[in-house]
Amino acid sequence: MGAELSNSCRLRAFVYNTRVMFAIIETGGKQYKVAAGDSLQVEKLVAGKAGEVVFDKVLLVADGDKVKTGTPYLEGATVTAKFEAEGRAKKITVIKYKAKSRYHVKNGHRQPFTKVKIEKIG
Repeated sequence: MGAELSNSCRLRAFVYNTRVMFAIIETGGKQYKVAAGDSLQVEKLVAGKAGEVVFDKVLLVADGDKVKTGTPYLEGATVTAKFEAEGRAKKITVIKYKAKSRYHVKNGHRQPFTKVKIEKIG
């Protein structure tokens, strides 16, 4: 009984074994795994539309077998990104209701975001 790999397992093994440099950054209270060329939406940045954004809260940088971790952040490590767009996410509906007290409130919310493209991990 040989252990056969399914196509999805082969693909995952291929993706994880390639030598792609990536980093884990923190912004807006969340952590993101990024690589050069990635485009991602982060919480709205004050310095939006400035052209270039530098993330200095880098938790981890991995380049193949070389992995550097910070405690909590890496000294001197930065991730440079280019501003792409600003916008607001899809609307969510917030409903508050209390039984037997005639209390019913309906509100909507759209979270602002900034879309950036990762250029360089350094």
